[in-house]
Amino acid sequence: MPLNRRDFAKTIGIASLGAIVPNLTFGSAPSYIKNNSKKMKLSFQPYELEMKHTFTVAEYSRNSTPDVLTKIEYEGFTGYGEASMPPYLGESIESVTKFLKKVNLQQFSDPFEVNDILSYIDSIEEGNPAAKASVDIALHDLLGKLVNQPLYKLWGLNPDKTPYTSFTIGIDKPDVVLMKTKEAKAMGFKVLKVKLGRGNDQEMINTVREITNVPLYVDVNQGWTDRNKALDMIYWLKEKGVVFVEQPMPKTQVDDMAWLTEHSPLPTMADEAFQRLYDIEDKIKGVYSGINIKLMKCTGLYEAHKMITVARASNLKVMLGCMTETSCGVSAAAQLSPLVDWGDLDGNLLIKNDPFVGMKVIKGKVTLNDWPGIGVRKL
Repeated sequence: MPLNRRDFAKTIGIASLGAIVPNLTFGSAPSYIKNNSKKMKLSFQPYELEMKHTFTVAEYSRNSTPDVLTKIEYEGFTGYGEASMPPYLGESIESVTKFLKKVNLQQFSDPFEVNDILSYIDSIEEGNPAAKASVDIALHDLLGKLVNQPLYKLWGLNPDKTPYTSFTIGIDKPDVVLMKTKEAKAMGFKVLKVKLGRGNDQEMINTVREITNVPLYVDVNQGWTDRNKALDMIYWLKEKGVVFVEQPMPKTQVDDMAWLTEHSPLPTMADEAFQRLYDIEDKIKGVYSGINIKLMKCTGLYEAHKMITVARASNLKVMLGCMTETSCGVSAAAQLSPLVDWGDLDGNLLIKNDPFVGMKVIKGKVTLNDWPGIGVRKL
């Protein structure tokens, strides 16, 4: 009998490395001791992320992004999380807060019961991935703090293997694109991500190439509808030093997308077409070359870690991305970055009111600190 989606996710389980299992240095002692009389307390507050520049993609423009900041308190420790809600996710401040009001973490006696806790969170309602991610991130941050270790160490990952991250250049007039490209070059980025899909694709690439010859990722955000024209454009992009093409066609044009991937000289990466773990089998294999994992789409770190394992077993490329987020969400994702092929973790650099400090981008490379949990501190 075929597995349903929820059962499929469970079969991956702990074997996926998605579970937190303390991997402490010999002789060290965790600061956490289970206390059944203590309860976890979840709290949250709405927050509006203010963009440094107007952000334009194929489908919309925006100057801000709604966000909800969460925290879980337990025995004097606090884990931080967030839910960022760009328009295409379909979530809002109202929907996230409504969901979080239904969460009752006090029924769990041990915060290390990760599978039980997050299975419960996922079962409250269908959808709501960013709301669920906000709890997942805060829980993982709490667990790392309880044992005084960063998550990447608990997962046995080498921080030297983090990728370079791209810096995103949104669709705009040539003078603005030039300004943003110069800004990225001054910050030392070794890769740029260029948004396409509004009919000025060649102008966008040629404008960027006036400033820099670094490798480029391109994200079309479903902006191309003719597969033959898309293929011609990809061949042109390859000559311009593009590494891969993200979501070139609408997610509904599955057959066209599979044809394009088969004939493309560059990898095709799924973004809008892909959210949860079960989508790898249902929607990605045979249609795209790889996946772009974002915590806000997939409900958080627990499922994201499983996705990487399944994607590798399916011979898919893996990119780790983000929405417009604070350093909280971006630093959480960065804990997994040593496992992926490509990184696009610049969401916190696009806003001007980040309430956290966390992972850094140094000379274009994702650089992890040794702070416990997801590696952030509240300003």
